[in-house]
Amino acid sequence: MHARPHDLPDLRYDLIAFDWDGTLFDSTALIVLAIQGACADLGVAVPSDEQAAYVIGLGLQDALRHAAPGLAPERYPELGQRYRHHYMARQHEITLFKGTLEMLHALKARGHLLTVATGKSRRGLDEALAHTELQGLFDDSRTADETFSKPHPRMLHELMDAHGLPPHRVLMIGDTTHDLQMAVNAGVASVGVSYGAHDPAEFAPLNPLFVAHSTAELSQWLLTHA
Repeated sequence: MHARPHDLPDLRYDLIAFDWDGTLFDSTALIVLAIQGACADLGVAVPSDEQAAYVIGLGLQDALRHAAPGLAPERYPELGQRYRHHYMARQHEITLFKGTLEMLHALKARGHLLTVATGKSRRGLDEALAHTELQGLFDDSRTADETFSKPHPRMLHELMDAHGLPPHRVLMIGDTTHDLQMAVNAGVASVGVSYGAHDPAEFAPLNPLFVAHSTAELSQWLLTHA
């Protein structure tokens, strides 16, 4: 069980799980362009910005099947290679949303366990962490290629099991319906952010506790309510 110093404030949620792309990292536009570029390279119908953004948060294979449903199954590995080519070519352009680092440090100082639950691959997440100031801030993480893709609850179940926590002590934060549906499926509370991949109007049926319209709003809510 997660032991905390006695001088820290009582927390409602011991563990906070963050999605990565579109929640902490301002990468939505690049992912959309990479998906569209990969489809164009293979001569299949190029999805609209909205269609490409919808798949963000899913594991890569699920995302590509949604983005290019007419592609022959044996060509999906090729599509994945082209996606990675376009993404890696401009990966250096993406940054944390302003205020994210300060928010994470403040949550860490309060004694929260900080984790990542992402549709990225393990290799992709580790590379991203290596190029940011986030090293050492997160206590644990799960990626789509080492468990199940969202909205399956396995990522959150594994994080809860690893840290000996029940669902009511866990909070999931994300920018897509995939994130919030995963929270519902795992029986944990959620918070949505409106500045990522999905239209926040779609969040209501999934009952997030709050929808933040900026990192500043998210930080203020978390430090007050989490």
